[in-house]
Amino acid sequence: MDLLNGKIRSVYFKYVAISFGSCMLQCIYTLVDMAMVGQYYGPIGTAAMSMAMPIVSFIYSLAMFAGVGGAVLYSQKRGQQSGDENQYFTASIVFNAIIALLAWFVVFVFNRPILHLLGADGTLLDMAVDYLGAIKFAVPAFVINNMLASFLRNDNAPGLASVAIVAGGVFNIFGDWFFVFALDMGIFGAGLATASGAVLSFVLLLTHFATKKCTLKLTRFNGFAKKAGSIFINGFSAFLTDFAPGVLTVMFNYQVLRLLGTDALAVYGVIANYSLVLMSCAYSAGQAAQPILSINYGAGKTDRVMETRKYAAATSFAFGVIFTTVLFLIPNTIVGFFMKPTEAVLTIAPAIMRAYGISFILMPFNMFSTYYFQSVAQASVSMAVSLGRGLVLSGILIFLLPVLFGNSALWFTMPVAEFAVAIIATVCMKKKQSIS
Repeated sequence: MDLLNGKIRSVYFKYVAISFGSCMLQCIYTLVDMAMVGQYYGPIGTAAMSMAMPIVSFIYSLAMFAGVGGAVLYSQKRGQQSGDENQYFTASIVFNAIIALLAWFVVFVFNRPILHLLGADGTLLDMAVDYLGAIKFAVPAFVINNMLASFLRNDNAPGLASVAIVAGGVFNIFGDWFFVFALDMGIFGAGLATASGAVLSFVLLLTHFATKKCTLKLTRFNGFAKKAGSIFINGFSAFLTDFAPGVLTVMFNYQVLRLLGTDALAVYGVIANYSLVLMSCAYSAGQAAQPILSINYGAGKTDRVMETRKYAAATSFAFGVIFTTVLFLIPNTIVGFFMKPTEAVLTIAPAIMRAYGISFILMPFNMFSTYYFQSVAQASVSMAVSLGRGLVLSGILIFLLPVLFGNSALWFTMPVAEFAVAIIATVCMKKKQSIS
């Protein structure tokens, strides 16, 4: 596919189709784990998975530093035909390896203390540790997979990136059933299936480097600190977009347990995982647009950048409307997919899910906006949007709304935050109508 001269509509939607499958199957790692563990243990299993998810989210998110950040710079350099794009690929490899090793050490050694700090105790703590028992051995694969997939999409190989992630997801689906139920390994089996799927994806991604069409090459370069800084700045907003839900989960877990109890926490676990599916759809819109935006921005082709933005924004809104409608129509059906619910859970779930679910209308657009601003060299705006929706505004509202309007107002945190951030992102996009 010709990113610089091909018809934008055709190229973009081909990339969306490929990215969609990849992103959806990647989220299967978490969704199927949650569903299988919830069916095996009931609400207590769903609550335990909610405690472990922030750590898993952190592992995935770390790859965004070197992955998206490096891939954006790599593609911009290709558009400029500067000939030094592989210096950024090599610097990203080194940067990502350092991150992977640090994350591996922290998760391997300190997983129990971290879970305790996140609020897990007693049975929940023991179950969450069991889930991480296998995952902690595969931390480097999780971290490196996202980075490699980002570069493959920018090296005109989105199909292989998708196949690798899909293969890992399919293995995870089968492995969850086999390990959790057939071998009766419980929550540890869910973690083992997820870790094995990640390793399989890693092996398949590496095959790209044996193909003739691969232009990614390790090369000597100078100024690692400067390049790593550029990669960090460009990738930090993507990291926040991916990691912030994990931080918010910690805050919500604390507030929900303190104010509303275990049943409400089980419902929130369902919401968090349903939103993960929507986030994966939003990622597909952003990841499909990023290579097109970056290379055309580097080449100074303003009209193609604006046309890509139009299609990606429309796709994001469509995802938001569809997911919000489904949530409003069948909340308890969604709950039943993730666990064996009690009558108490089924009673409180619809009101909770519909209140929180209002935020899903704008969430995909806000997530796409971070990819857009990265791709057109507005990393500071991208970072502001990510911080606003993911940590700052939402973090304040989690604690403020229950004080002002009662405990149930907690569920309106994200609708208010997403609405405010959507206004900011739209205003900033209007100001960036041309490439300067």
